[in-house]
Amino acid sequence: MEVRFREVDPFNCWLWLRFQDVPSQGERKYLDGILDSWYVIGRLGGFNAENLQVHEESDELSYMTYDNSQANSAMPALMHNIGQIEYNDIWARFWIDFGTSDSICIDVLINVLSKLDSDLLRLEEIIIGGINEDWVVDKHPDSLF
Repeated sequence: MEVRFREVDPFNCWLWLRFQDVPSQGERKYLDGILDSWYVIGRLGGFNAENLQVHEESDELSYMTYDNSQANSAMPALMHNIGQIEYNDIWARFWIDFGTSDSICIDVLINVLSKLDSDLLRLEEIIIGGINEDWVVDKHPDSLF
């Protein structure tokens, strides 16, 4: 699975997925569930790189002291909106307003899609940002900017 980045506008971004074969209805539902879950985590502030205390502790988690004041003082990092995934033959796309969420959200999505590719649904390519010349993109109705 190849991952490519084009011009990324975090408040108005299209993500493109190219599959090896046309995904079945079951595979589409599975992918929809993944994207819904990813968005809910982002909408609730889960992708906040300013508060990664457990990650930064590294491998010694036993009896770690979690600092709630640090967690509460972190700037909010919230995804704003996501559009419905659209399918066109071996392509799929969806629009996202990353809002103030940190770019760790993209890493998490790539990790999940990579596992999906190896276990269930063959993905040839993920393109983050930009447009595909053969699939016209109008201004998304939920875009704030």
